[in-house]
Amino acid sequence: MSDNHTETDKMKKILCIEDENFISELYTRALRQAGYDVTTMLSGEDGLRAAQSNEYDVILLDLMIPGITGFEVLRRLRQENPDLKAKIIITTNLDQEHESRVELEKMADGYLIKAEFTPHQLVNIINDILSGTDPKDSYNEYGDQALS
Repeated sequence: MSDNHTETDKMKKILCIEDENFISELYTRALRQAGYDVTTMLSGEDGLRAAQSNEYDVILLDLMIPGITGFEVLRRLRQENPDLKAKIIITTNLDQEHESRVELEKMADGYLIKAEFTPHQLVNIINDILSGTDPKDSYNEYGDQALS
């Protein structure tokens, strides 16, 4: 006997903080088809507020978003919410300078350059992260720079 409410409660929740509508729609469509509950926020302030609710399993965080930057959102989440349960994955079009990227990687659980993975690969990466599998084990499947 199946209870839809119970199934919905078990759905993993993803917060996508992304201001580019086309990209957020691609991510949302692929993730929902894979069974995830997805919420999208378009600005740093709204994304930070939503993330601080601590109800998400994964946060996809673009660095270049309106208002406070993704870097600032990440920094504040790590400082102000040390018990945050969500895995935070940086998604960016920019390949950061080495020092900046190293600092980001220390605070984030993953770092993805948008041009180097498809929405389907993103679903696989999130599946791996949520199952406790290191996505680096499938490194070639995601592209050369997909995760660090």
